[in-house]
Amino acid sequence: MPHELQPLGKAVKRAQYRQHRALDSGLATVGTTLAQWDALRAIGASPGASARALSAATFQSEQAFGTLAGRLVALDLIERRPGAGRRIEHHLTASGERVLAAGHRVADEVLAACFAPLSAADRATLLDLLHRMAGSADT
Repeated sequence: MPHELQPLGKAVKRAQYRQHRALDSGLATVGTTLAQWDALRAIGASPGASARALSAATFQSEQAFGTLAGRLVALDLIERRPGAGRRIEHHLTASGERVLAAGHRVADEVLAACFAPLSAADRATLLDLLHRMAGSADT
């Protein structure tokens, strides 16, 4: 049994790696990277969020997210604004909103290709199984 789990884990990682490479290549055509677009997506979903919340949403350390946010500010894709206390809020700029929208179009195309071998029922089953593994029904 334990030996059966290793190929399963490797297959999940291989599928994720393939998807990430395809997304990164596609997103490059609209002038961004997967990490940058994921941060824009998180900020777009939660305008005004703190670095702590955004680092959790993007599966990064707070330090890594802070470095990434600094690059996004330099690219004029986000703004950092003072919030309550020492909190810094993150917001998309107009340029950031355009890159985010372009990235959504790319992601839709890339993910359609990645999941094309699966039927709609297979995709629903896979999503359910992954949610069960993660212990939640988050989207």
